[in-house]
Amino acid sequence: MKGIQGTSSKTYRQLMGNGLRYEIPKFQRDYTWDSEQWDDLWQDIKLLLSNEENEHYMGYLVLQTSDNKNFIVIDGQQRLTTLSIIILATLKCLKELAENGIDSDKNILRKDNLQNSYIGYINPVTLISNNKLKLNRNSDDYYKQHLVLLRDLPLRKTNTSEKHMRECQIWYYERIRKEFDNGEKLAAFIDEIVDKLFFTVIEVTDQINAFKVFETLNARGVQLSASDLLKNYLFSVVDETKPHISEIEELENIWVSIVGKLGEQKFEDYLRYYWNSEHKTVGKKNLFKTIKTAITTKEQVFELVRNLKDNADLFIALQNPEDEFWKNQPEIKQFLKDLKLFQIRQTNSLLMAGFKYLEPKGFKYLAKICTVISFRYNIIGGLNPNAQEDVYNSVALQIFLNKQFSVQDFQPIYVSDSNFENDFSTKDFKSTTRNHKIVKYILSKIEEKEFKNEISPDSDLFTIEHILPESADENWGDFTNEEINRSIYRIGNLALLEKKLNREADTKKYLDKTSLYRLSKCLLTQSIPDNFDSWNEDKISARQKELAKNAKTIWRIQELG
Repeated sequence: MKGIQGTSSKTYRQLMGNGLRYEIPKFQRDYTWDSEQWDDLWQDIKLLLSNEENEHYMGYLVLQTSDNKNFIVIDGQQRLTTLSIIILATLKCLKELAENGIDSDKNILRKDNLQNSYIGYINPVTLISNNKLKLNRNSDDYYKQHLVLLRDLPLRKTNTSEKHMRECQIWYYERIRKEFDNGEKLAAFIDEIVDKLFFTVIEVTDQINAFKVFETLNARGVQLSASDLLKNYLFSVVDETKPHISEIEELENIWVSIVGKLGEQKFEDYLRYYWNSEHKTVGKKNLFKTIKTAITTKEQVFELVRNLKDNADLFIALQNPEDEFWKNQPEIKQFLKDLKLFQIRQTNSLLMAGFKYLEPKGFKYLAKICTVISFRYNIIGGLNPNAQEDVYNSVALQIFLNKQFSVQDFQPIYVSDSNFENDFSTKDFKSTTRNHKIVKYILSKIEEKEFKNEISPDSDLFTIEHILPESADENWGDFTNEEINRSIYRIGNLALLEKKLNREADTKKYLDKTSLYRLSKCLLTQSIPDNFDSWNEDKISARQKELAKNAKTIWRIQELG
């Protein structure tokens, strides 16, 4: 994997040996695991102890290092913190046995040896601990002063992270104390799990390579949060200025507000679309590097995060046509519904720029252009969507810089009338839920244009009728098997028909179906028997060509020809 210094499989014992130290970045997210995750891990540990499993995989651990002795924990802090607390809960049990006079000398020795091996050395005079694991700014003092020293854990004046750690220690302490009733069993418990819990350790040399690792792991289905990495960088820029605590708190509040609205994964998409609405387009893999190059001062950090906060609601609304944002803008709402149906995301940056910097009339026209181009280019043409991003970005930058755009700039991705008509005339849609919605959308739009009869594409009254049935064979009509396979899913073979009538039509022959078509309130369907006295591949092609002519005038930008 590019950008990786080394990859290895390591047990927990190997991770904590030979003077290795781990530091969770100051501004990394807090400890958030709760009883659900604690119990999952506990059940896995119990399987190990019962010898039903020989080892348990703890997942990826992404570390940044320059000397192979001191590591920054890029991903894995929740698991490392939890394992540390499990060991501390066990040490607490050993300490209590010793204090109660049960095999005191041996249990104190066991406690000290385990503490030195997996937690760190405690100076007996100053009680200052030199820990193997250093937590983030909201957690480390509590970890050092209370958990590591096995003191009573305070209830008051604790932050959320500290409360989670306190509850975690109590949760495991109660179960470990119940499970193991003497010092020998407690020590054996730790000795066993440190050899049977193992990680895939990925070592990188800098944050940019760490970001690439996040992207690669996410592509493999491992859900990590690259937004954490970005947060660490932005907060560290501010931290280098020796800020007043109120500045960090303000930055934290803004960040929490943004991520709270969007969620971790959607934040990463949002960040890229926002950035590309005002800068030259950048892909996911280079986003972190680009931002790190551009944002280098405290002022730039605050400007970026405040802009992200101010535009988060707009981004959310662009994904949701039913948002209150569009309450009094029915045309824009419809364009956004179309784009959502088409599953088009390449327009996000452009529409963000358009909404911010264009007059309402200009934004509405921009949304229409995006819808028409997407229908011609993506839905009917099936062309490579990557080519669109550069064009959309170019127009977005025009809007950002000049508060206007030229329609002609869309020409490279506007499918010409002749090409669109040809594409439409041969287009088919296999039977999927999404395709059924698209076909209903297409036919309802043509119905409205041709007959001034409005049928909502969202209506449950109508379903998609396959005139030549999906289960047809050579006995159905004037079709060979080869013609059936070519024809069933073509638009020319599809019609809107009420559910009840569709059930009756079922697999009937064409002439038997026509009487049902005449009963439909969809005039486009009603007209089929008037235009075609029989049904074969040529008739399907003829009907589809007529539909294509109508479609060409519906999904059209006049200025682009």
